[in-house]
Amino acid sequence: MLNDPIDLSTVRRVLVIKLRHHGDVLLASPVLSVLKNHLPHAEIDALVYHDTREMLSLHPALSELHTIDRQWKKLGLRGQLAAESGLLGRLKARRYDLVITLTEHNRGAWYARLLKPRWAVAPDWPGSSRFYRKSFTHRYSLVPGNTRHTIEVHLDALRRLGIYPERGERALSLVPGRDAEVSVASKLAEHGVEAGRYIVVHPTSRWFFKCWPIDKMAALVDALSARGEQVVLSAAPTEAELAMVRDINARLTRPVVNLAGQLTLKELAALIAGARLFAGVDSVPMHIASAVQTPAVALFGPSGDIEWGPWQVPHRIVKLDEFTCRPCGNAGCGGGWQSECLQRIEVAPVLAAIDSLLAETARV
Repeated sequence: MLNDPIDLSTVRRVLVIKLRHHGDVLLASPVLSVLKNHLPHAEIDALVYHDTREMLSLHPALSELHTIDRQWKKLGLRGQLAAESGLLGRLKARRYDLVITLTEHNRGAWYARLLKPRWAVAPDWPGSSRFYRKSFTHRYSLVPGNTRHTIEVHLDALRRLGIYPERGERALSLVPGRDAEVSVASKLAEHGVEAGRYIVVHPTSRWFFKCWPIDKMAALVDALSARGEQVVLSAAPTEAELAMVRDINARLTRPVVNLAGQLTLKELAALIAGARLFAGVDSVPMHIASAVQTPAVALFGPSGDIEWGPWQVPHRIVKLDEFTCRPCGNAGCGGGWQSECLQRIEVAPVLAAIDSLLAETARV
């Protein structure tokens, strides 16, 4: 393993690999920005799963965005090999000088070997194979525990190479795009919702052990509506999340605008970007709020707010510190998909957090 920084002046093309879920990919976006700032002469590409591509598409630092479709496995062996071969050919044609993989994943090791860059960097994780370790010229240590934000951990890949980002360079980046902005503006106008005057409440997560009880979320929405706030509900278009929103709606005493399941990821970003405030749980939309600089109130239970909380945006985190077991990272208490540290959070402190944040941002 090399122990010295790389010669940045000789780097012409970089490939950043992040093969994880939507939120993880979005939290890798500062890596692209920092690279472009420090290597303005270089082209920065990224490789992600196809379904997460909108987290990075239109990123101002990005030259090309390559994707792996998880549906390739349904093509049969021959079809999958053809798709993988096509991707490898496109990547080889780019002749990368530097490959950065931000995930402890053997696929990143294979690409580091097959693309033959001059330098390759990856996280150094306990229990990794010799094949993995020998695939990279540089590896960076993962600090155990919930002590640093995931974004800082990603940026350690660059620090390992001698690139030290300034605070102002570390912002998340997500560009909704003009089409998404126009579409959302039209949807809001249909409901008589004024841009910049509404609150987005996103009650769901793909991981339901991160969700607040339905009755409490409904009470929160009712309380906001009762004092004249325009509330817009959002959720992913999965049946489980839509069912949760239907249940919340059924408990409301006042109707609110419901755009759950009606928005693309870019449209969701445009919706959140135009809001006064975002309220929800630890989820992709919470990270989107940080990326589009919308103040956020986030409820945290079993997941770590230090690792995953709102980033460089005015925010409030609502959590119960008396639960000394959190953040446990488990799928609910005992793996039962119900998290007591979330269930016990009452409506009043969430409303207080919203009021405090609205007052703070009104003064800015």
